[in-house]
Amino acid sequence: MAVGLIAPQSLPAIAGIRIGAVSAGLYGKPRPDLALIELAENSTCAAVFTRNAFAAAPVIVAREHLQREGVRYCLINAGNANAGTGTAGLENARRCCTAAAGRDRAESVLPFSTGVIGEPLPIAKIEAALPALHAALDEDNWLALAGAIMTTDTVAKGLSHTVEIDGVPVTVTGTAKGAGMIRPDMATMLAFIATDAAIEQPLLDDMLRRAVAKSFNRICVDGDMSTNDACVLMASGKAPLPLLRDASAPACQILQEAVDTVAAGLARAIVRDGEGATKFITVSVEEGATEVECLAAAYAVATSPLVKTAFFASDPNWGRILAAVGRAGLRDLDINRVSLYLDEVCIASYGGRDPSYTEEAGRRVMQRDEIRMRILLGRGEAAETVWTTDLSHEYVRINAEYRT
Repeated sequence: MAVGLIAPQSLPAIAGIRIGAVSAGLYGKPRPDLALIELAENSTCAAVFTRNAFAAAPVIVAREHLQREGVRYCLINAGNANAGTGTAGLENARRCCTAAAGRDRAESVLPFSTGVIGEPLPIAKIEAALPALHAALDEDNWLALAGAIMTTDTVAKGLSHTVEIDGVPVTVTGTAKGAGMIRPDMATMLAFIATDAAIEQPLLDDMLRRAVAKSFNRICVDGDMSTNDACVLMASGKAPLPLLRDASAPACQILQEAVDTVAAGLARAIVRDGEGATKFITVSVEEGATEVECLAAAYAVATSPLVKTAFFASDPNWGRILAAVGRAGLRDLDINRVSLYLDEVCIASYGGRDPSYTEEAGRRVMQRDEIRMRILLGRGEAAETVWTTDLSHEYVRINAEYRT
């Protein structure tokens, strides 16, 4: 059950972006599992992908197609990752693009897949569903997209934010999927964000990378990086505003904040819906010498099975947290300057238990659904935040039965 997460009831449309979602039977039952995003002509599109060496076939093909100008479609299937499928997987990914493009170039399509790794993509089912998919295209289908890309997600994830630029309303709407195999590096499981602003390609690329760095690259459920991670940012240019091209311009800064807001909200939604999660945990590392070492410490804690299982048990076993910080590789760490807080409770200071700490106070905090952990290193002014979950019996069950 998702922690403090409710599925959106509506998601504002983006002028110039149409979406279709249908059932292609990829799960063997009638549920939406195939989606298509159509971008208006002259739109710009940026994307980032997993750095996993075993990148899935659609990731490889999407990277190739993104180098060409004129992206018009994103084709997404759930139920099958088309990863670990060799040359045949690449051929199937390209075949999907050709079929989805219709009269357009195959290179105008970016393919995306999510689901079981190592199984052949049921290409015939996808091709058979494409006419209905094109017929379903509509600007008001963001919720349908959110549902169609789900795998082990329990809640559809979507968020929208509208800002005003020079008196003109500009909207950013996005959706994401992901609940397990979450420890991204450049992206998340799958995320699609769009705006009606007109944005020059280099600026769009930079805008996406800035947003991803502080959102999708700051989350963890289980420490595993997917073979299919991808995050896409699209700009249709339909808002009546001049082309944005200067990152330092006030208009660009306003839009960057809007994209950041949507990306961070979607990233946190993935953690809140983490497989088997019962707690949403914010890990803030402060007073670091550099942001790099703050992240190293934060992820050492956020990915530790011992820490995560203690949170599941509501056990304030703070020694596990200090041990994780100690093995994070921080050079010349003075443990006598490290402090640890769980919400308002100071647990450790000066290298040991804080004099004011009681086990009762620690357990009271640990029983909450949402907890903020603050780790003060006493080394400088840098700070970073990572969001993570506990690790429960249900996580083991979900992944033990994933293919059965």
